[in-house]
Amino acid sequence: MQPLKIADVIDYVETHIEEFHRSRIERLSKINLNELLRKKNPYLFKAKYLQNTREVVTKLAEAFLSSSEETLFGDWMEGLAIFINGKVYEGKKSGIPGVDLEFDKDGIRYIVNIKSGPNWGNSSQIQKMLEYFRAAKKTLRTSGSKMIIEAINGCCYGTDNTPDKGEYQKLCGQRFWDFISGSENLYIDIIEPLGHRAKESNEEFTSEYHFLLNRVSAEFAAQFCFSNGQIDWERIVRLNSGKN
Repeated sequence: MQPLKIADVIDYVETHIEEFHRSRIERLSKINLNELLRKKNPYLFKAKYLQNTREVVTKLAEAFLSSSEETLFGDWMEGLAIFINGKVYEGKKSGIPGVDLEFDKDGIRYIVNIKSGPNWGNSSQIQKMLEYFRAAKKTLRTSGSKMIIEAINGCCYGTDNTPDKGEYQKLCGQRFWDFISGSENLYIDIIEPLGHRAKESNEEFTSEYHFLLNRVSAEFAAQFCFSNGQIDWERIVRLNSGKN
């Protein structure tokens, strides 16, 4: 184990946070109207009595981007966790399906599945993670290895005060960052450098976002409105839920 140098973490975050911002902006350019309409519930939008095309498009885009950004940032945080663990325990990105990080600590091989927050999956998704853990243990124990292996579901934020889940440990927030780094305060230390150049990046994103709303609103009016401007909800539902 090597003591974590917070300067290394700050340097990594400030160098790589632009990757997240670039991904957000690139995602905007790839969004199309039909994709937005197919992924969201048209009945909900009708029930909320949305009648303005710009309002409908904005609600669609906000819902879509919120989910997309959570995924993008989750992937970025996974990279940060692997970097930090590599500095302290020489951990590495795992090549085993369903395992994001592998490292040795106190004679134990830890296999870690990293998620953004604690409420990441339903029972079937959790069961799938367990299957990955079992398969990973079987793979690592080939050739009669006596290796001690423990499975961890690490969550970058949030809390879970009953970490022992039987076949695995669920470590969230402070517990997770402390576990992979040996630094009890790391979960706080990483928040400040995340704001590096955030203002400039968000200004660029906002500009591109307004261009997206202008483009998609025009497409929506042309394709899904009657000549009098009224929204053609039947056509939207057919696109979203009709048989192909």
